[in-house]
Amino acid sequence: MLRNVVVIAQDGVAPFELGVLCEVFGIDRSEEGCPVYDFAVCAATPGRVRTKVGYDLFVEHGLDRTEQADLIAIPAAGEHDEDVVTDPAILAALRAAEARGAWIMSVCTGAFTLARAGLLDGRRCTSHWKYTDRLRRLHPEALVEPDVLYVEDRRVITSAGTASGIDACLHLVRLEDGTRVANAIARRMVVPPHREGGQAQYIARPLPEPTDNPMRVTLTWMEQSLALDLTVDQMAEQAHMSPRTFARRFQQETGTTPYEWLTTQRVLLAQELLEETDLPIDVVAERSGFGAAATLRHHFLRRRGTTPQNYRKTFCPKGATA
Repeated sequence: MLRNVVVIAQDGVAPFELGVLCEVFGIDRSEEGCPVYDFAVCAATPGRVRTKVGYDLFVEHGLDRTEQADLIAIPAAGEHDEDVVTDPAILAALRAAEARGAWIMSVCTGAFTLARAGLLDGRRCTSHWKYTDRLRRLHPEALVEPDVLYVEDRRVITSAGTASGIDACLHLVRLEDGTRVANAIARRMVVPPHREGGQAQYIARPLPEPTDNPMRVTLTWMEQSLALDLTVDQMAEQAHMSPRTFARRFQQETGTTPYEWLTTQRVLLAQELLEETDLPIDVVAERSGFGAAATLRHHFLRRRGTTPQNYRKTFCPKGATA
C-alpha cells in the first residue's frame, strides 16, 4: 500500500504536472473510504522554487523527506530538458529510493531526471511525444516507447505529456490500493478511471465519451447489456443506423470496433466482479458476457497478462478461486 508520498520540485517546475500529483495524493478523501497519504513537496534546498510560468513556490521540506517515502514523483520542469540543471542530491535520493524498492514516477519531461539518475537504463519508459526522440538520443540505454500514455517497468513509472500523469497516478493507486480507491479519486477529479494507452493495465470500467448523443445512448445501452450475446445488427438497430454506417461511426467515436469495445468492457466487468464478489469463475464469465470460464480466461489472459484466478488472488485474497 502507498502511504508516504513525496514530490520533488525543481526550479522551472510545471504547475499543472505538480498539481496532478498534489490532487491525487495530497487531498484527504477519507470520507469516501480512501486512504490518507502522508504527502509532501520537497526540494533539494528548502525555500523558494521558481515555477515554469513565473511565480514562486515556498517549499518547506528538504530531501531528507524522501528517505521513508513509498513513492517519489518528479513533475516536469522547464520547457526542454536542457533547461533543468538537476541537483546531484536529487539524483542520489532517487537512486537510493530505487535501491530500497520504493516506487518512482515521472510526469512528462520529469523522465529526463530519472534518466540522469540512471533509473531508465534497460527500462521501458516514455515522455511527452515532443521529447521522446531526444530522450532516446541522450539516453540510448533507455527503452523509450513513444506511443503510450505511461509505462510501468519494475516499480518505475514514466508518463507522457501533461494529463497522462493522471492516468499514471490512477494506475499506481489501483495497483497499490485497489480499484475502488482509484475509481473514487477519478470520480472526484471528474476524469475517466482509465484511458486506453496500449498497456495491460488493471482498470475499472470506463465509458468513452462520444461526440454526439445518439452514440452516447447506444454505448450506455451496450454497457448495460454486456451479459447478452450482442450482434452488430442489434447494436445498429438500437442506434437507428445501418450496420455498415454504425460500424464506421463507432470506429470514429471510440477508436475501436464494436467487438473489441465489447470484449474490453466485458474484461473490465469481470475484473470488478473478481475483486468485489466471491462468485465462482464460471458465474463471473456468464455475468460478464463470456459465457464460459475458458472463454473468459482466454480474453483475460490476452488483455491482462494473468488469469482470472490469479487476478482474484492478488486483489481479493479472501475471494473464491473456483
